[in-house]
Amino acid sequence: MIPISPFPPGDDGAPDRLPSAGDVAGKLFAGYQGWFNAVGDGSPNNGWVHWSKNGGAPGDVSSITFELYPDIREYAKLYETGLPNLGDGRPALLFSSYDKETVDKHFEWMRTYGIDGAALQRFGASEDDSPHGWRANRDSVAVKVKEAAEDYGRKFYVMYDTSGLRSENWVRAVQHDWTENVLRRMSLPSSGAYARQDGKIVVCVWGIGFTDRPGTAEQAAELIRWFREQGAYVIGGVPTHWRTSELDSKPGFLNVYKMLDMISPWFVGRFGDEEGADRFKTERWQPDFEFARQLGIAYQPVLWPGFAWSHLMSGPRNQIPRKHGDLMWRQAYHLKSIGIDTGYIAMFDEFDEGTAIAKAAENGSMTPASPYFLTLDADGVEVSADFYLRLAGDIRRLLAGEIPLTKEHPTPHK
Repeated sequence: MIPISPFPPGDDGAPDRLPSAGDVAGKLFAGYQGWFNAVGDGSPNNGWVHWSKNGGAPGDVSSITFELYPDIREYAKLYETGLPNLGDGRPALLFSSYDKETVDKHFEWMRTYGIDGAALQRFGASEDDSPHGWRANRDSVAVKVKEAAEDYGRKFYVMYDTSGLRSENWVRAVQHDWTENVLRRMSLPSSGAYARQDGKIVVCVWGIGFTDRPGTAEQAAELIRWFREQGAYVIGGVPTHWRTSELDSKPGFLNVYKMLDMISPWFVGRFGDEEGADRFKTERWQPDFEFARQLGIAYQPVLWPGFAWSHLMSGPRNQIPRKHGDLMWRQAYHLKSIGIDTGYIAMFDEFDEGTAIAKAAENGSMTPASPYFLTLDADGVEVSADFYLRLAGDIRRLLAGEIPLTKEHPTPHK
């Protein structure tokens, strides 16, 4: 493969452009899935992708795959479902990530609430260039993300998720996709909105070293080396126990982790309440951060608001409660207390597993009468639909040293 230069001739002059000297270190990004589709959205998928099973319209409980119902009031385009009306009588509609208007709205929110940018999740890397509807849909959303980031002055970078890739060729698949699609065909890193760190374009590979993801240490090292040879700044999405090489981390990967420019351990679901976050400060975050500093590696821990997947995986309802912002703020409080100024929120739009910070249903008036959906008042305190966006903005300001460190979050519930 012949490397294609990703560097742009200059900034595109978009409004509110963030500084480009260091776009990720010292900043707060959110993961962006962009994977929802609806029948009638004009996409190659033309089905209810990620809203329901088998592409059919969401209807009864057996068909639904998402937990948290979005606040649909600001979307320019919405699509009819098979769900009963919302509690307030409005039709139960849903958005499609394929629509430019939807992506624009999400990046408008990022600007409004002070989130620095998005890590665009990229699944399904392949060596196959034959026409394929799912890949065409994915790439169309990627271009819309680039355009929205430019228009709303946010940064973005590509984050490869290795889930589902084959162990025998996953490295070649990522290399081919990056070269042929990300660089040559879509030219994503040529955008002035594409994140750069230390003068290099940023790319993340999520899944390195996980026991349930493909790849040997040798393969992972090969891919990291390849990206760095092309002038990339490489972030690794790694297991919780990367430093100790146990539990969710394969053995023998420590030297691979040491090759990374920035390390981003996964913490979603690893504790269930604020007391669990307290333990993680001493057991994980503090020793992780100190070890990474000794190695000269930047540290980007994952923060998350709560978790549940009763529809997707038949888990308990409200499995890990958000506690009206207390859970995510406690994470940020501890991270800042030990000197960490960089973070990654999982996720912006993950309605499937109930981790989305995008505007969501406040209460039952904003969800269908049936079946059950998680709402933001689930823990007994009413919060506004934009509460977690406002909380994320306060977390960014906390990490940046713009507001004082307090154990209780300063974000008004409404």
